[in-house]
Amino acid sequence: MKLNKLIAILGGGESGVGAAILAKKQGFKVFVSDKGKVKEKYKNVLTNIGVDWEEEKHTESKILSAVTVIKSPGIPDKAPLIVKIKEMGIEVISEIEFAGRFSKAKFVGITGSNGKTTTTLLTYHMLKKAGLHVGLAGNVGESLAKQVAECDKDIYVLELSSFQLDGMFKFKVDIAILLNITPDHLDRYDYKFENYADSKFRILQNQDSLCHFIYCDDDEVIKEKMKKIEVFAQKHPFSIVKTTRNGAYIENEELIINTTNKLFKMSLQNLALQGKHNLYNSMASGLAGRVLELKKEIIRESLSDFQNVEHRLEFVAKIHGIDFINDSKATNVNSTWYALESFQHPVIWIVGGVDKGNDYEMLKELVSEKVKAIVCLGKDNSKIHEAFDDIIEHIVDTDSAEGAVRLAYSFGRNGDTVLLSPACASFDLFENYEDRGHQFKSAVKRL
Repeated sequence: MKLNKLIAILGGGESGVGAAILAKKQGFKVFVSDKGKVKEKYKNVLTNIGVDWEEEKHTESKILSAVTVIKSPGIPDKAPLIVKIKEMGIEVISEIEFAGRFSKAKFVGITGSNGKTTTTLLTYHMLKKAGLHVGLAGNVGESLAKQVAECDKDIYVLELSSFQLDGMFKFKVDIAILLNITPDHLDRYDYKFENYADSKFRILQNQDSLCHFIYCDDDEVIKEKMKKIEVFAQKHPFSIVKTTRNGAYIENEELIINTTNKLFKMSLQNLALQGKHNLYNSMASGLAGRVLELKKEIIRESLSDFQNVEHRLEFVAKIHGIDFINDSKATNVNSTWYALESFQHPVIWIVGGVDKGNDYEMLKELVSEKVKAIVCLGKDNSKIHEAFDDIIEHIVDTDSAEGAVRLAYSFGRNGDTVLLSPACASFDLFENYEDRGHQFKSAVKRL
């Protein structure tokens, strides 16, 4: 009888509360514990459904009496409490893993170091336009567990981080998309890139010959890894530099998808998302649409009328001829590389935050070519100074979005671009990357 079985949930945010709703519905005893403060809206939900919860502490005796612990992706596996839980043989899983146990839906899972959110939202947009009963979850949308509990869907599009994948074991992704693998979150992976790459490839676990694997065939890390592992799913590579078989490629300024005998073709000019990195995102989504046998017109319309996500190369305003761009979602070096690469005019670059083992070497050539001034926005900017002091004459420090915007504006001239693309996490000065982006936009509007 489930009633005697306790599920402990670590983290009282969106995923934790969603897991609590599902666990309660399934007849488990539930205890939610958060080391920080729980938001008022989540407290109300937990109280209303009769779930025991605590904030600003972890009562170990209670947590260690659980049969299963559902852990927030933000809590590292090496946290002393998690180590203790595992030593006692208690199962530790992610909310996604838990939710999957109670749903018969199909899952499209999207991972990669960059472009996950854009590709997830584009794919969701496409499936919704096709009239499918589709849900959006993972790192975006509502908690998967909550949706499964309250109104299960036929299919879900999931944005999956490496942290979420680390807590997934029996979950099967029917259509897996792997966009790219570049160094990120290395502080969580013993500063070993190989460990991080292995986490990304967990998206393939449990796939069989009826599943599909859509991947970037231009990514060297993915290509090397593919030589060493066995992939049971049907493979669909995409590339912008060569023709692919059973995948997607570019020819004569057209996006071509050849997963069936009937080719899908679309002019690159008609894609809503422009720029090299977005071309990969459009290819991946288009391939998912073809694998799901959506009508060509639906795929074409979706790829041409999609509106991009907030905080990803988002135009904020033009003030005295200076463009202000919010790319707060760029929390790693590779994302920032893509951002810098897409601008032709001189850039005043706002960078900094919590460093996740960043190596700025790959940015040096682009920075020296495109950046006229750097504004550091973080508590510790020493690594940024170390990397760019010799290249850029004007590098200044600030510890607020308001200060960063004013300093950047002072360096700007007609035709320049002020780009917030931090290449770092936001937790030193902001609640999250959204908060950083919103504060940036508010400061621009106050100029």
